[in-house]
Amino acid sequence: MTGNLFADRRESLNYAPGWCKLFFCIGRNLSIVRSEKIHKLSKGVIGMQDNSKIRVVVGMSGGVDSSVTALLLKQQGYDVIGIFMKNWDDTDEFGFCTATEDYKDVQAVAQQIGIPYYSVNFEKEYWDKVFQYFLDEYKKGRTPNPDVMCNKEIKFKAFLDYAMELGADYVATGHYAQVVRDEDGTAHLLRGVDDNKDQTYFLNQLSQEQLSKTMFPLGGIKKPEVRRMAEEAGLATAKKKDSTGICFIGEKNFKEFLTNFLPAIPGKMVTLSGEVMGEHAGLMYYTIGQRKGLGIGGGGESDDPWFVIGKDLATNTLYVGQGYHHENLYADRLDATDIHFTSEEKKPAVFTCTAKFRYRQQDTAVTVYLNEDQTTARVEFAEPVRAITPGQAVVFYDGMECLGGGTIDKAYQADRVLQYI
Repeated sequence: MTGNLFADRRESLNYAPGWCKLFFCIGRNLSIVRSEKIHKLSKGVIGMQDNSKIRVVVGMSGGVDSSVTALLLKQQGYDVIGIFMKNWDDTDEFGFCTATEDYKDVQAVAQQIGIPYYSVNFEKEYWDKVFQYFLDEYKKGRTPNPDVMCNKEIKFKAFLDYAMELGADYVATGHYAQVVRDEDGTAHLLRGVDDNKDQTYFLNQLSQEQLSKTMFPLGGIKKPEVRRMAEEAGLATAKKKDSTGICFIGEKNFKEFLTNFLPAIPGKMVTLSGEVMGEHAGLMYYTIGQRKGLGIGGGGESDDPWFVIGKDLATNTLYVGQGYHHENLYADRLDATDIHFTSEEKKPAVFTCTAKFRYRQQDTAVTVYLNEDQTTARVEFAEPVRAITPGQAVVFYDGMECLGGGTIDKAYQADRVLQYI
């Protein structure tokens, strides 16, 4: 079987109390089908159902999203417990720890909405499963995505296991995503309705077991509405700034942070023709498509800015080229490893869908060719894509549904391996 993997089930959601409606898009026709066998986990069962005997443990970060998550579940009558995860010792040289401040915000919100709260330390698990992976990828000259690994190993594994020990029926987080269960009991991961905040890209490695025990109450809400809810409820985090960047780096300088763990090895910065344009500070500091921080003031064949177009780990060489649309930045296919699908059913050897190669990137039409054990794949693009970066995630979609994903290993242009690594 080839073709679109879920051509007969291209969904988007329409909210209804207690149960969800699914839109089935076949060709250009859109029809609404109400399914009373599909239980909408992301909203919970509202209406007349008594939720008081359903325990939901909420991962609370001290931010507005997880605060409103806990608030909504409490309002829907669930037995809610708040848990703060301490995954990293971020105490600075002055003894200030942002985790301590975040936990104070968790305490304040939990007390406001009337739920018990606890703190759990996952620093060892995070170091072993996420940070070591982060360092290993940089050693290979790749650009990892630690958020994907954190969700897989910490938030929906270590935390999920801990929550089950507390008697939880479900865990919930403030992610902008949705989970629905079909009539066969299979859990499907869907995009959040807020396109700008959708976080399914980072959740692509979650398993059926993890998804079946997870709620995403914010999946059907847009961020401005979440802020409004927090303000109306008077939550302590209502006006708190959203966190950005890699969690364990925070506001620190990336180069300085990485140098504490990996030795920097400077080398030549050259064009594809071999012209030396300067010296790089260490391959680990650069990613494909990067413009800032190259320190090339001029030269070349035009006035266009310079970009990183490739890396050669064997010779410690950083390749640079002029122009945002430099031809060496565009690939027409990639090889991916660590392929994972959220559904347990075996996929066709060849299927079409769309894919993202970076967070918030527009979807690209692709054809996926799986190997026999479905753990690696060749992914061909309908049109060339800029700055495909080894180490980053390639995530597959069918309409609203996130099918899963993998890790980008190599990129190609007309069967030529691009000089990335």
